[in-house]
Amino acid sequence: MLAARSLRFIRPAQQPICRNSTNASPATDLTYPESQSPNHHDLPSFLEYASRIDMDTKSTTYVGTHYEYTTQSALEGLGMSLKRIGGKSDYGIDLLGTWSLPSASEPLKVLIQCKAFARKIEPSHARELEGAFVGAPTGWRGAGVLGLLVSQKSATKGVREALGRSRWPMGYLLCTSEGKVLQMVWNRRAEQEGLEGIVVGLKYAGGDAAQKEVILTWKGEAIRTDPHPA
Repeated sequence: MLAARSLRFIRPAQQPICRNSTNASPATDLTYPESQSPNHHDLPSFLEYASRIDMDTKSTTYVGTHYEYTTQSALEGLGMSLKRIGGKSDYGIDLLGTWSLPSASEPLKVLIQCKAFARKIEPSHARELEGAFVGAPTGWRGAGVLGLLVSQKSATKGVREALGRSRWPMGYLLCTSEGKVLQMVWNRRAEQEGLEGIVVGLKYAGGDAAQKEVILTWKGEAIRTDPHPA
């Protein structure tokens, strides 16, 4: 039986006073792999490039890349500093970067897999994320690394249990195609690496339940961190 404290589940949050993270400086000794997509580096530049070459908006390349950049932008809104890498030898890693949080003495290093096409996220996807730790670039190995699985579906019971059993610091996010983060859970190992005390809640724009979005709090206050370029 999975211990209740092994995962952080979304719960409603009061609208708190925002404050900045106190350790927002990014890691400076990380070497990112060379980009496999020199023609774009974020969502606006990708949209411009796709329009210029008349890329099929229903193609797997367009949909997958669009979702990866959408996820990048959404998570940078939570304080992460990310770079899209992609490529044939990336062990499924789509985004790399760092995450500065008041609960961690140093920025966490993050590696992210995005599943734009998955109709349902299975425990096998969590096991695939475990493999990404082994194949990660040199700077993203060892202690202080968090792996995140992102899709447009809610985490199933099987996925949550797979995260809870894993010896790797891992989490799961639901990010919509519009870039709204609606679910965020992680395992006990992730807490031990620096997420201890971070609480996941929901905020509602104008009190509208349809405009909900994840908010992170620390000691009762919302965390607002300004991401740094990866």
